[in-house]
Amino acid sequence: MHLAYPAVLSALLFCTGLYGVLARRNAILVLMSVELMLNAVNLNLVAFDVWLSKAAEETLHSGQALTLFTIAIAAAEIGIGLAIVLAVHRNRGTSDIDKLRDTAEGHEHDGPDSDGSDSGTPATPATGTAAEKAEATA
Repeated sequence: MHLAYPAVLSALLFCTGLYGVLARRNAILVLMSVELMLNAVNLNLVAFDVWLSKAAEETLHSGQALTLFTIAIAAAEIGIGLAIVLAVHRNRGTSDIDKLRDTAEGHEHDGPDSDGSDSGTPATPATGTAAEKAEATA
């Protein structure tokens, strides 16, 4: 088998994953696209390892060993990433990246020190204590 076949497939998988990262709004789909990109890199590593092992007298299979480490890191990354996405979805009620970015930048609320003069709405006093707010979100 020629090196071009897995290299082209790897490039197509990587481009598909890159498009998914840049175009998707859902955080879970973005994580899946990152996994697709990592799998494209793994395919490329194994293909070049096999191609280079034919040319070399000694076969170290370093590409395949690096692929195993990449798979282990990807498994840990997806576990932690899904835990973060689920925690954010539980707290905010959405996993839409644009809505999460808007709330993080403070477009919906200007902050605790704002008097409402910038947004055109009157300032409302905070109701309840921090313990009541924590109890309401739990």
